[in-house]
Amino acid sequence: MEQRINYQKTSPEIVKLLVQLEEYKKKTAFDLKLIELIKIRVSQMNGCAFCIDMHTKDARAIGETEQRIYCLQAWREAPFYTETERAALALAEAVTAISVNGVPDKLYKQTRMYFDEKQYIDLVALIITINCWNRLSISVNNVPGNYSPVTAK
Repeated sequence: MEQRINYQKTSPEIVKLLVQLEEYKKKTAFDLKLIELIKIRVSQMNGCAFCIDMHTKDARAIGETEQRIYCLQAWREAPFYTETERAALALAEAVTAISVNGVPDKLYKQTRMYFDEKQYIDLVALIITINCWNRLSISVNNVPGNYSPVTAK
């Protein structure tokens, strides 16, 4: 596998915009572990090896357990995710595969049990952002394996 285009050099304007979206997470009240779980799960759904590599490393660097990372793909059957995390992961899956069923009212109501209106919109924005990164990364063949978390450097 070889990277097709270095999008950071080719289109720094796009990268700047996506980084601004990424930086918005710092303004939310979400736990960093929840954000990384969402990024990993969405990246798994999209088949983005580069982002899976990146976000599993980032999750470990902030103290996420191997068990929760490894079982994330089967989070519905695993007992070690909170109800809040389950609501966020369900929404992440629905928004990522939005053309299949949209976001059903039942899921919206379930999610709103744990997140207020602002948090709901912030959560959707986080999900949209990782979907953007996944699609960009897959389109240019970003090669996984060389990423090191900033906190680990």
